[in-house]
Amino acid sequence: MQLFYTPDILPNATHYQLSEEESKHSIRVLRLQLKDEVQLVDGKGNLFWAEIIDAHPKRTMLHIKKVQHEYQKRNHYLHIAVAPTKNIERIEWFLEKATELGVDEVSFPITQRSERKEAKVDRLNKIVTSAVKQSLKAYHPLLHEPVSFQQLVTRPFTGQKFIAHCISGEVRTTLQSAANVHGNYVILIGPEGDFTEDEVALAVQNGYQPITLGQSRLRTETAALAACFEINLLNRC
Repeated sequence: MQLFYTPDILPNATHYQLSEEESKHSIRVLRLQLKDEVQLVDGKGNLFWAEIIDAHPKRTMLHIKKVQHEYQKRNHYLHIAVAPTKNIERIEWFLEKATELGVDEVSFPITQRSERKEAKVDRLNKIVTSAVKQSLKAYHPLLHEPVSFQQLVTRPFTGQKFIAHCISGEVRTTLQSAANVHGNYVILIGPEGDFTEDEVALAVQNGYQPITLGQSRLRTETAALAACFEINLLNRC
């Protein structure tokens, strides 16, 4: 069944009109017809089942037949803060896979060793939306504009805060042994050259716990996805 991302639909809607772009795609490209059934997600946890009642190529009208609230709501909250990579395609890959696995929020801290100082969030959001539709997710991860590392680590957060780094000689624990089940988490992932000692110290001063993601030296996007995977695995029940 074809799935559409419709962030403006109301939770109690009985009818919904697809945008002109989506209408054209559904009728001209997907060849959907009158009485065909489709699914809609609003990115806020609602999954809708609908039927086409007007197969117009510019304003396709749907009748909402059923809605499920909090569809596949997860038992934890995960915020990954990952420094944008020099090759932005690596961050795009991370966002696609993290959305499929399950992530709630993503930030892009600019660190002292960051090779990229910006990220086009509008484009990245399109990557996430495609992954939401492909993996049938009713929740759309929230993406933030890049901010300085200092701004990010000094923000209040209710839950456990972790910083993953590879500085030798520092005391670190594994993520799975440090994280509580069914919790709220924010995890900092550094750039290709890792965080500086000053950045780690600043994070620790603001309540972040140093962690390791294993003995292998991981790429930035791999480390971010590994953290995402470990948290989802921890909370699988």
